Amino acid sequence: VRRDEVAHLGVADASGKAPELPAAARFREYQVPSSTRVSIRLDEAVGSATSNAGDAVTATLAEAVKVDGVEVLPAGSLVRAQVSEAEASGKVKGRARLALSFSGIAAHGEHYPIDAGYTMVAEATKARDAKTIGIPAAGGAVLGGILGGGKGAAIGAAVGGGAGTAVVLSTKGKEVGLASGSRVSVPLGRTLEVKVPVAAKSDS
Repeated sequence: VRRDEVAHLGVADASGKAPELPAAARFREYQVPSSTRVSIRLDEAVGSATSNAGDAVTATLAEAVKVDGVEVLPAGSLVRAQVSEAEASGKVKGRARLALSFSGIAAHGEHYPIDAGYTMVAEATKARDAKTIGIPAAGGAVLGGILGGGKGAAIGAAVGGGAGTAVVLSTKGKEVGLASGSRVSVPLGRTLEVKVPVAAKSDS
């Protein structure tokens, strides 16, 4: 029989039943380079004023990751994530900050460490606050005392900006956060060796 006339070639034992293929034959390994950007969707809201460091966050891959046209990490794959830092805004001193860490992706029954992170920091407000206070350049030392919260803070509050200063001291800055369904794009911190089932290979 010529090779081009063979429709299928398989292996069977004496009973005629094909034995289970070894793992090496059921999967093919693909390498996803470090620094590859992946899109992650948050399935719950996080915020500088509402989250705490260590909080677990439910997240999934928003888009499939492909290598040479083959889908190696499907969209919807679970992503292990948590809040690594959450700092609410302070009064005058202290900008809101929120950081997320992504430690792994689960796909095809395997778990792959990824070492990725995402950080948000609120915009600085000191320049705006200085305009609100409306003190002259000579009063810079007074403002410095207030912002630093040092020994001169009380004197500065009384002598420097008056009512304007009181407003700044009692008003917190902007918070930062991400709503449920938000997407973030992060680069992988390491190269991944992903096992893809042969049957899951894409022709695209």
